[in-house]
Amino acid sequence: MGLTHLRGTAVGRRVISLRPRSRRAAAVAAITVWAVTGTLLGSAPAHGAAAPPPRFPVPVTVGSAHQVISVQAHGTYATVIAWQQSGAIWIKRYETSAARVGSHGITNGATRKQGTYTTPTGTYTLTQGFGVAADPGTRMPYHRVTAADWWVEDPDSRYYNSMRQAAQGGFPLTEAGDHGSEHLINYPVQYRNALVINFNTGPAVKGRGAGIFLHALGPKAGPTAGCVAIPQSVLTDVVRWADPAQHPVIAIG
Repeated sequence: MGLTHLRGTAVGRRVISLRPRSRRAAAVAAITVWAVTGTLLGSAPAHGAAAPPPRFPVPVTVGSAHQVISVQAHGTYATVIAWQQSGAIWIKRYETSAARVGSHGITNGATRKQGTYTTPTGTYTLTQGFGVAADPGTRMPYHRVTAADWWVEDPDSRYYNSMRQAAQGGFPLTEAGDHGSEHLINYPVQYRNALVINFNTGPAVKGRGAGIFLHALGPKAGPTAGCVAIPQSVLTDVVRWADPAQHPVIAIG
């Protein structure tokens, strides 16, 4: 629950590891192009040369993504960085070390269970946004939440792990118990704006978890029930930056 939990399918095939296998590999890694808020810390390869692999703080399955949000967790805290590919280089666009993950830390996304208060590791697509507040200017498809909107977290519902309106039925209208769902309007701080992390989708596996989002920190800036939470000011920038044409993904590790 955004407050939540799930499983997902990793995107692409190319995995970037941070740990060099030899001193030679370490030397090669040392000259990899880096960038911080638009200032390059290195030199770009010669015109026509193969681009060096990006080095993220966590192993990342890049696939066709030109935008990557990396989440490097340590306990219930995390460093979150939004990376933008520009030609042969990757640039850090936004960064925060004030992020929070699940109150029980992170766990393997492939074996995660609902109700464990863990954030799933893995690489997941980002394809839609929502929020209690108006669209802040994102290029993502965006739904403004009303009192009718719920995120279905009842594992016995055919609509498990999707947004659905109360009048449409198909799930208990309660937030309590094992069959409870999330009444999104009840979280105006966390869900002022949010991006859906496509974990445990297509199809959703019963009991793996539902409602894993990138959202704002709560009023006490505490850990989540499975989501990734960052300061609202950074989140607003990230939501505006995310572009479906760039195939954004989030990599949690």
